Amino acid sequence: MFFYEYRIPAAVSQYSLTVRSCVYWMTEVSKIDKRFCVHFTAAALLYVACKISRNGLIDELKDILSKVLGRNSSQCCRVLSLRITAEMNTPELVELLQKSAIEHLTTFRQLVARDFCSVATIVTTDFEALYAYKRGDYQRCLHLSTQNVNPLWYARRAHSVTTYREFIQLMDDDIVSLTALVLIANSESRNDSDYSCVSQLTLSMYLMTQCQLKLHHSVTLLVEKLDYIEVAQRRHPQKRTLEHLTLKLVERKVTRRLDTKMYYQ
Repeated sequence: MFFYEYRIPAAVSQYSLTVRSCVYWMTEVSKIDKRFCVHFTAAALLYVACKISRNGLIDELKDILSKVLGRNSSQCCRVLSLRITAEMNTPELVELLQKSAIEHLTTFRQLVARDFCSVATIVTTDFEALYAYKRGDYQRCLHLSTQNVNPLWYARRAHSVTTYREFIQLMDDDIVSLTALVLIANSESRNDSDYSCVSQLTLSMYLMTQCQLKLHHSVTLLVEKLDYIEVAQRRHPQKRTLEHLTLKLVERKVTRRLDTKMYYQ
């Protein structure tokens, strides 16, 4: 299950989607597990959103969306199909595609968490928190991320979030820069999950800290984060490069804010 969850966005990122490949993927992943159709749909929607933001809604992308949405009966896909025919402007369409992708990713998380809760701790709102942060809704992001950190802290097995090109559009500039830095340092790391993924715990800690900084929470709460970061760093193998860089970034942000507070006191 977890292998294919990683390989689907990896394949979408490596190979340009076409109408033919979309049909192939949706047919093949259904044979493995019907839940993967939901995950593939999310990856395909993010792929199209990424392409549209660069090149506009060309006919090929319309055809891909038609195939992807036509095979999916969810309400958000029906709404998206109607909106596309209404010739929305590019920013609105990209936002709607991203929102629909988040809904699919959350649905997939819920399906996996329901069936694999006995072997892994999987929170279901990590993508919702990520999207809330992207939208500037820091209060909601903080609420979701804090809720997610509590069960993940005691998890026996860590679940991850990919930072492939299609998914990176959901991240903030700092995570984008870290991912680019890892790829520059090791160009062959793109296909290695140790370099292209962060755990749900690390992502939740990052988002929680970012929101506390933006909402100007008390110094006491920030000091507590340093202890959490130290423990989290020991939990992950050194080969998890992006993981450790993200935790180091959180530590640096907290330390910088504490130094600034002390300077003005």
